[in-house]
Amino acid sequence: QVRLVESGGGLVQAGGSLRLSCEASGRTFSYDFMGWFRQAPGKEREFVATISRGSGRTSYAGSVKGRFTISRDNAKSSLYLQMDNLKPEDTANYYCAAGDRGLLGLVRDQYDYWGQGTQVTVSS
Repeated sequence: QVRLVESGGGLVQAGGSLRLSCEASGRTFSYDFMGWFRQAPGKEREFVATISRGSGRTSYAGSVKGRFTISRDNAKSSLYLQMDNLKPEDTANYYCAAGDRGLLGLVRDQYDYWGQGTQVTVSS
């Protein structure tokens, strides 16, 4: 079992920045990749970014590419999401996730472990 706890969410003005963190505990050797998803009210949970635990290879959703940066620190079992130039449409609850089905986790079904989420609100 892997436990994931997110932090770093909050309220920020458009154009501002936030850095989300996710700390993993438990069987942290059991997953091959981690990712961030987000869910806005009334919408489905959508992919934001993913990173391979071994190679560090990354992939991003088109809507955040060039503005968000995913990174990890394997020694600390931690995952990060640096979010710059935030827009009101980035407002959502952001979830950290971990999985091992594939090289990178681009879809929700590849993930076995999920955090509780952290709220990000971007005001215009």
